[in-house]
Amino acid sequence: MGETMVDGLPKSTRRDLTHKLTFIPAGCAFSGWMKPLVSLQATLFYIDPSMLLVDAERGATDFRPRLFFEDESIWQTVLKLKAQIGSADAGDRLYAEALGAVLAHEIIRLDDGVPVLLPMRGGLAAWQQRRIVEFIEEHLADDFPLTTLANLVQLSTYHFARAFKRSFGIPPHRYRTNRRIERARALLADRKTSVADVALEVGFSGVSAFAATFRRITGQTPTDYRRGLE
Repeated sequence: MGETMVDGLPKSTRRDLTHKLTFIPAGCAFSGWMKPLVSLQATLFYIDPSMLLVDAERGATDFRPRLFFEDESIWQTVLKLKAQIGSADAGDRLYAEALGAVLAHEIIRLDDGVPVLLPMRGGLAAWQQRRIVEFIEEHLADDFPLTTLANLVQLSTYHFARAFKRSFGIPPHRYRTNRRIERARALLADRKTSVADVALEVGFSGVSAFAATFRRITGQTPTDYRRGLE
């Protein structure tokens, strides 16, 4: 037995919380008590409000609370994010950050009321964003054409490029480059790894190309960045 109260929603007396999700927006009162029949396990995530910003055309949004709902796309993202908890690996941390961004976008889609299999307002659907982010993270060091990403989400190259920029704010190539540099920053923290090895690890053919791109994005050379970590 038990009860759960959230501002704006009817009181819930649900006892079976298996495979259930709850979303509580900032400033929304949440309280309750429960005597479960079996031991319960729950994972709580705090989503930085800045990750829930929407584009200028859409404007600000008042997110609705949701209590004990089911959404397979969000559930799968949560499971992957949960698996990264406690990992000290720099690559896992970057992957978790990417998953967090996807989760934020999926929360936004909840209030859109749009089926997740359809692009919304010219952007990518939540499942498409998730698939693209995961593929890029897993293949940062690989070179592949734009058509590879477009095929993953069943769009033409032209429509994919436009939808990607609408969803992420930058073109696919720039997004991949930024993620490579973020991964490089983490790798440079390990002084046992040479700059040349870092360049190869994140998909650059040589040190010069890597250094030029790193400096363009960060304002520092890889060597200067590493010195600054001391």
